[in-house]
Amino acid sequence: MTQIFCVANQKGGVGKTTTAINLSASLATFGKRILLVDCDPQANATTGLGIDKSAIVRTLYHGMIGEATAGDLIVNSEIETLKVIPSRVELIGFEVEMMGENGRETMLKRLLAELDGQFDYIILDCPPSLSLLTVNAMTAADFVLIPLQCEFFALEGLSQLLDTIKRIKTSLNPGLKISGILLAMYDKRTNLSYQVAQEADSYFKEKVYKTVVPRNVRLGEAPSFGKPILLYDAASVGAKSYLDLAKEILGRDEGQ
Repeated sequence: MTQIFCVANQKGGVGKTTTAINLSASLATFGKRILLVDCDPQANATTGLGIDKSAIVRTLYHGMIGEATAGDLIVNSEIETLKVIPSRVELIGFEVEMMGENGRETMLKRLLAELDGQFDYIILDCPPSLSLLTVNAMTAADFVLIPLQCEFFALEGLSQLLDTIKRIKTSLNPGLKISGILLAMYDKRTNLSYQVAQEADSYFKEKVYKTVVPRNVRLGEAPSFGKPILLYDAASVGAKSYLDLAKEILGRDEGQ
């Protein structure tokens, strides 16, 4: 059965899209069939995997408004077992056009339902807001993965995100679970990173992934070349971190 992970945090610049891209690529290198769905109108996950937005005929927007099936939208990436449903700026229109529609929160879930069993994992990259697109992603997902930036104010906005998850569990998706909190942009040279990690551990306990993603220049460079870190610099600490995260997720699924 396909497992759907939603990578979400309403704060921008916390490593959300970096995580969606590189976790997808890492899981694919372990032989898993992966679909990355770019739910963000900024389309950073699309360009980060080297997909030319101007050459795409149909995007997630066309699926969300019922003009295309999910299968019609899937495009290839450089990694054979990693497929993508791309996005573009017109996805902004979804929120406005669907404002008065019944069932608008479940449109992504219905779109992806036809793909059940075709992929081992579907990864949803959310916009940096608690918008209708994020609500759709959480309603469609089995798990939420939360990247947490190891910087000041990182924990402050988390209560709002957790409240949103709780509301969605109550009203739209009772099976939704938090997969884990991923500590990202960790700088071992600073006390602040250590303090944020300590606070996260004390509050979330086993929900915090053992894997920590450090600050890494190569991770920041890779999207400008349209490549996941594994194809840009497989020897970097960033590549190792996301491989470790993929192993951790696979290990949990296998009950190890």
